[in-house]
Amino acid sequence: MALWGGRFSETGRQELTEFSESISFDKRLYKHDIMGSKAHVTMLAAQNIIPQSTADAIKVKLDEIRQMIDDGKMEFSAELEDIHMHIESTLIAALGDEGARLHSARSRNDQVALDIRLYLRDELESIIGGIRSFQKALVDLAEANKTVILPGFTHLQHAQVVLFAHHLLAYVEMLDRDAERLSDCRKRVNVMPLGSGALAGSTLPIDREFVCSQLNFERVTRNSMDAVADRDFAIETASALAIFGMHVSRLSEDIILWSSQEFGFIELADAFCTGSSLMPQKKNPDVAELSRGKTARLYGNLTALLTLCKGLPLTYNRDLQEDKIPLFDSLDTAHAILMVYPPMIATMSVRADRMREMASDPALMATDVAEKLVELGVPFRTAHHRVGSLVKYCRDNNKALDEVTLAEMQITIPEATAEFLQLFDPEVSVGKREITGGTGYKAVAKQLEFWQNKLR
Repeated sequence: MALWGGRFSETGRQELTEFSESISFDKRLYKHDIMGSKAHVTMLAAQNIIPQSTADAIKVKLDEIRQMIDDGKMEFSAELEDIHMHIESTLIAALGDEGARLHSARSRNDQVALDIRLYLRDELESIIGGIRSFQKALVDLAEANKTVILPGFTHLQHAQVVLFAHHLLAYVEMLDRDAERLSDCRKRVNVMPLGSGALAGSTLPIDREFVCSQLNFERVTRNSMDAVADRDFAIETASALAIFGMHVSRLSEDIILWSSQEFGFIELADAFCTGSSLMPQKKNPDVAELSRGKTARLYGNLTALLTLCKGLPLTYNRDLQEDKIPLFDSLDTAHAILMVYPPMIATMSVRADRMREMASDPALMATDVAEKLVELGVPFRTAHHRVGSLVKYCRDNNKALDEVTLAEMQITIPEATAEFLQLFDPEVSVGKREITGGTGYKAVAKQLEFWQNKLR
């Protein structure tokens, strides 16, 4: 019998039971539901709302129920709807009326809000830890290849030479913002809603601050209606994970390009690739491609949560049962990516010779020539135009920039000296970019030192 069934002479058809159940996905909350119930019943006894002996018996039985679920011995049924009713009905079956006292001064509305927040706290800590491991894998790869030069791109066109380590550390920065966002989100997750009841609190003399302390929350919610209706913390989590997915997708795109025959910059370990069912020679970067694809799921989950909540009046509505599927999927997707991506990065082979070959194009140093003119007092726009004219001259005469003579260079750049002919060396170009945040050898070494210390 449903624990809410006293009002009803008929509790519905089987189709409705199956339509309305959530146990198929919310059973993962069982540990946190039991944790919240133990804190709640401890408070009920402390406030003399129930006898201490009853509270003690309930807590012992709750521990037994947890062990039962841990061992896979609880049979889940759609008739009991959700994890809260499974646990409570098992408790009542064992303790009778004494077990029924547990639900005093709470509703499933504030109970589920509590469970999700408790669950999310743990999940966010785990994901943040995974992101830190991801960062460390990138930093380790950067350290191992800190003098390797490759062409940097804008518009997917060769632009300027950069250090490979500098490129990798750009993604370390992105991931750090992801970790910061999730840490900041956790502050708003870490607010205790229990005691809000269905929407209006309770007439019983409960002590919400006591429960808050028992469960290590930062504070209690200030408004009972908002407490049961709020899913901002879930939306914010999904948003932060969607941005994380976007960053992973961008890195995936670089890896997919770099591992292609056209680029040939890296090779991924066989363990992180698959072959073709038709073409025996193929080696496909599936982890990168699947991660790029899973980003679409993270975006979709965020959109689903936003759409779910956009038209809901206060306070709780059954629609909110649907918050868990997209939220759980985003968490699971992030965990899955973090399980495979760091070891893929750690086992990646870098083809420094191929990168250096592609970075030797003297056109990549055209901006260096313009900036040399600026050092001599030429306005940048004038310098830009003159170097552009040199590029056109070389193209018209089928010459590389480093193949022109000084006399030829002076046709378009009258200020040019013999020193200008030495500007087409990739190592020299990189070495002159020693500003903070630049791609110079010393600048990148400072970045590496910073991240190695932070991620230690």
